[in-house]
Amino acid sequence: MNFMLIFTLILTLQSINTYSLPFVVFHGISDKCSNEGVSYFTELLSNWSGSPGYCIEIGNGEWDSWFMPFTKQVDIACDKVKEIDELSEGYHIIGLSQGNMVGRGLVELCSDGPPVKNLISLAGPHAGIASVPFCGQSGLLCILADSLLKLAIYSNFVQEHLAPAGYIKIPTDIADYRKGCKFLPVVNNEIHGNSTFKKRFASLENLVLIMFEKDQILVPKQTSWFGYYPDGSWSTVLPAKETKLYTEDWIGLKILDEAGKVKFLNVSGNHLEISTSEMKKNILPYLVDNASTTVTTSRSSDLWPSSVRNFNDKLNGVGEEILELHTHVESVSLRSWTFW
Repeated sequence: MNFMLIFTLILTLQSINTYSLPFVVFHGISDKCSNEGVSYFTELLSNWSGSPGYCIEIGNGEWDSWFMPFTKQVDIACDKVKEIDELSEGYHIIGLSQGNMVGRGLVELCSDGPPVKNLISLAGPHAGIASVPFCGQSGLLCILADSLLKLAIYSNFVQEHLAPAGYIKIPTDIADYRKGCKFLPVVNNEIHGNSTFKKRFASLENLVLIMFEKDQILVPKQTSWFGYYPDGSWSTVLPAKETKLYTEDWIGLKILDEAGKVKFLNVSGNHLEISTSEMKKNILPYLVDNASTTVTTSRSSDLWPSSVRNFNDKLNGVGEEILELHTHVESVSLRSWTFW
């Protein structure tokens, strides 16, 4: 009887894995796919879901995450996902912090690419940031970034040579932001209102927005949920549903939300600090089919006898751990800078 139960469950899990779509991961600033945190994160989720997982590198990783503009990063990513045969029927995107700008670009800007089913965002600067991720005062990357910061953030030169400049949104400098910022106003449909971009974004099956409660890198942290400062003020942070992006539905966020497809989730850690149990609860369900209604993989595992389940957990590294999915970065405030 026990043998038949286990045999039936094995067949069930094999069936589930057969129909699980692959996923791709885009890492954050000052990181690369080969770093231990990102590679382990990708491997765990692939093992748990039974889905092929790919971390897609843009250029050389760390350097280009700072200095390659997002229009070029998205073009490279678009070409790469088209070349991966396993993605042709559709795939999921997992964005880590700044990597969500590449993910958003793929959803909205990648013509004739494979369809994106779920966008799972960890600490994504979707509504912009009012400070720049920074890495201290030593090292070539930091010296160059610091030099660029002293120039006009919305000038053509800085926009073309400092990647985070593409999503910096100074609340008291909105006119220059809309005029000079080359990436975020485009994907957020703040200027021209491209109906194609909106249609593509609204076609997502699930938009999973994960905010980190102790996040001090994203300013404000609510940008992970599309919340942001009102134009012209630093005094408060508007919830996503009170922003013009939502109420006027610039990109289809309201459409998705009213259809029950937006998941506003939060975890307890610092920026990109997540436990394996939080990964299983907040990410894994969206890497298996019918995620919006059932959590088939995680629920089916509960049917295993405890001795078998514990052994399987050990094999797959499911024991409680805290993953730090970023290199050491600090935040430097822009309020003290003068921009022209």
